[in-house]
Amino acid sequence: MWRLNTSGRCSAVPDAIADSGGYTISQQKRKLIEQGFGWAKTIGPIRQVMVRGLKKVDQLFVLTMAAYNLIRMRTLGQIRVHVA
Repeated sequence: MWRLNTSGRCSAVPDAIADSGGYTISQQKRKLIEQGFGWAKTIGPIRQVMVRGLKKVDQLFVLTMAAYNLIRMRTLGQIRVHVA
């Protein structure tokens, strides 16, 4: 029932679920989402917000994620140029 990871940790996800294709896709998509939040915290100003108010924090978050998307677009453009 417990799935042994390569690092020696155990997972609470049953084997029947962990072996399904949907679970694999879910884990891949989760990594993409988490990368954006990680970038916003380490490089962007989201870890310690310097503005007050929900509206200003929301604007800062949207601006930070827009910057992250521009960086991703640059990287995706470089990949396409090398492939084509």
